[in-house]
Amino acid sequence: MITKYAPTAVAARPTPEPPRKRRKPPSVHHALSTALVAVLAVVQVYPLVWLFLTSVRDERDFATGNPFALPTTITFDNFSRAFERGDIWGNILNSLIVTAGANVLIVLLGMMAAYALQALGFRFSGFVRGLFLIGIIVPVQIALVPLFIDYSTVGLLDTHLSMIIPLAAFGLPMSVYLFSSFYEYIPREMYEAASLDGAGPYRIFARITLPLSVNTVVTVVLVNSIFIWNDFIFANTFVLSEELKTVPLGLQNFIGAMGKTDWTATFAAVCHDHALAAGVPGAEPGDDLRPGERGDEGMSERGVGRRRAR
Repeated sequence: MITKYAPTAVAARPTPEPPRKRRKPPSVHHALSTALVAVLAVVQVYPLVWLFLTSVRDERDFATGNPFALPTTITFDNFSRAFERGDIWGNILNSLIVTAGANVLIVLLGMMAAYALQALGFRFSGFVRGLFLIGIIVPVQIALVPLFIDYSTVGLLDTHLSMIIPLAAFGLPMSVYLFSSFYEYIPREMYEAASLDGAGPYRIFARITLPLSVNTVVTVVLVNSIFIWNDFIFANTFVLSEELKTVPLGLQNFIGAMGKTDWTATFAAVCHDHALAAGVPGAEPGDDLRPGERGDEGMSERGVGRRRAR
């Protein structure tokens, strides 16, 4: 006779609750860091907010009241008056032409110079790199009179090139420095493998160096575009006609007789220019090359294989 026993239910043991972590009170360092970040955010954002509020403020209200107070009435007549008094679209087009032309020269010449100095290498390359870096400390004011005389002699005065050439020249030293710093992290084995495959200096530059330099190109363009777009001294010296004025020069049209300035229309023009510049798509510069990356996989692998076989 077989006796069957009913299974007995085992009481589940309650799982112990994990110990709660006590929150540490905020330290003085954390509080000071938060306050500093908040102050910096206010310093950066407040001028833009005040610029927009002034651009929609009534001209009489701004002239008679507190310039930092909130507008009592909102009007968009300042924007229409800004377009009537100055050729804003023409100024923006000239600034875009100068910025694009100078950036093209800076990127092309900077990449090729850094490639020759860092990748190819030659005697006295360090001395030549030092000459480029000296150009960073050269003030732009010393080139105004010689350039004005040369431009008037060769017929480049009052042209876009009269602004593009000096802006590209003064932006080239920093470009060479940034590209040279990046090319130091490209492994020499990559160039040697490409050479064993029969690639010359120009093909190595086009197939390896150029694709890896995209993020550095973006960084150089962003850094120089701010300086070029806001340039006033070269444009004010070499531009004589209204048709070639850039945005900084175009804002002079809002200064009337005896120094009287239409501030609300001026702020409306500046607000419009900033909104247009902010709408241009950009990219965040990042790390260009991490350890172990390879640019031209097939070329480098074949070259390394041949070198090991030899």
